[in-house]
Amino acid sequence: MNTNLDIIPINKWYKGLAEKPVIIAGPCSAETKEQVLQTAVEISKIPQVKIFRAGIWKPRTRPGSFEGVGTIGLKWLAKVKQKTKLLTAVEVATPEHVKICKQNPESVDILWIGARTTANPFSVQELADALKGLDIPVMIKNPINPDLSLWIGAIERVYNSGINKIAAIHRGFSPFEPTKLRNIPKWEIPIDLKLHFPKLDIINDPSHISGIKKYVSEIAQDALDLNMDGLMIETHINPEKALSDAKQQLKPEELAVLLERIKYRLAENKNPEFISNLEQFRYQIDSIDQQIIELLAHRMLVIEDIGAYKADNNVTIFQLKRWKKIISSRLQLAKDNNVDQNFMRKLLQLVHKESIRKQKNVLKLKNASK
Repeated sequence: MNTNLDIIPINKWYKGLAEKPVIIAGPCSAETKEQVLQTAVEISKIPQVKIFRAGIWKPRTRPGSFEGVGTIGLKWLAKVKQKTKLLTAVEVATPEHVKICKQNPESVDILWIGARTTANPFSVQELADALKGLDIPVMIKNPINPDLSLWIGAIERVYNSGINKIAAIHRGFSPFEPTKLRNIPKWEIPIDLKLHFPKLDIINDPSHISGIKKYVSEIAQDALDLNMDGLMIETHINPEKALSDAKQQLKPEELAVLLERIKYRLAENKNPEFISNLEQFRYQIDSIDQQIIELLAHRMLVIEDIGAYKADNNVTIFQLKRWKKIISSRLQLAKDNNVDQNFMRKLLQLVHKESIRKQKNVLKLKNASK
């Protein structure tokens, strides 16, 4: 896996994008010329916003939903560029969409690939082939399901087509059970993506994660606190009448308030005193982690001894009564020490899974030696 892609960051795509976080705003869908222009004009009054987004082709989950106005929307985006200083971005889902955008450079500055498309490597490759020879930035949303490899693969396919102005969009993942959010953030996945591609900018989409505007500000703050490189926030001149995703879209004035109230933190602080104090904290963490790993290694040695003892006495690996006792006692211990019980349960399950694997290996070796 190539982690050294020579990706050009957003601040070098166009003039006016030097400052972070990069703020992208606009309606989920371009619905009418008036709606697009009114929204864009109001958004252009917000100094933090540099890019106007609008979907003109909308791949919907079910037929019969509003699927976008199509190519005519590009004419409206050209008007947006004439009336404001905003750059424009649209979603492309097919090679034909790419071709049409190529034929209308006065309308589109940036493309993005949606979550449903990213989930299909065949579709991504078709788009990558259509992008060959173009010099246009492409943003790639995470796939609907929490599969980091799919996201990485989509980025690599686009990069291999000759596009090096690439960013990722984190819009969350479909939940497996009901939650207060439309999509679960699973912050560890975009963080892992950053580890794979250190030069890659990641834009957070709090609108799609939230599902309703009540949580947009909270998710946006979380994203910036985790050093995401920007925000894409759905904004509509009249959200109540929006033809798609009405509940999660903000009014321009609501967006302005959000961007004023949000706390922008430094990615780093070069103050010597701060660095010295931070290093002391990190030293403590490093020392504790070393002890945890050494204790886990010792635990696994004991597990292997237990596995051998069970095998010698013809006893099954999994003991339900013992497992219940471990869960109950450790969760209580976690509670007594102010450790989150959900976290502790997940940790116990991981350790137990590895313990089962170790004991199975011991049993196989015992059986093979007979």
